[in-house]
This record gives sequence, C-alpha cells and structure tokens, in this order.
Amino acid sequence: MTLTKAQLINSICRKTGLTRSRAAEVVETVLEVTKKTLEDGEDILISGFGKFTVKEKDARKGRDPRTGNQITLESRKVVTFKCSGAFKKRINK
Repeated sequence: MTLTKAQLINSICRKTGLTRSRAAEVVETVLEVTKKTLEDGEDILISGFGKFTVKEKDARKGRDPRTGNQITLESRKVVTFKCSGAFKKRINK
C-alpha cells in the first residue's frame, strides 16, 4: 500500500491534534523546502531516517521499445535515497 499525501495529513492530524488545514500547510511547507533544497543541488540528511542526494547520470545508449531502434538517452539528474543504518535495522526486523 502507498501512503498518499492526504493520508499523511490525516495521520498528522490524529497524532498532533492540528487542524487538517494546518497539517496540510506543514506538509506542503516541508515538501517545498525539500524540493528547493534538492533543486539547488544540496543533500538532505534526516538523522535516523536517511539521506536524499541529487546525482548526475551520464548519457547512454538505449533502445526504443516500440521500434527496437537504438537511441541516445540524454544525461539527467536523479534523486536517490539511502536509508540510515538505524532505519535499515528497523525495516529488516
């Protein structure tokens, strides 16, 4: 099951007693700060959770699945996540 933004907001409301609109504002603010930080090329390290990093992927050769023709995939940036050791242990209980 996937946790949606709406479910996250509802969970924050239940656990903190914040109104739905205030919880939504908090979630949106955290996401905007996260996006802006990653857009600026900076890493995000959340202790006990993990690290988000922007990495550059080089151009490479690929294949168009519809035609089978060889194409060149342009270089691009991707966001990666590496969970912390403590979180990894918790997941693998």
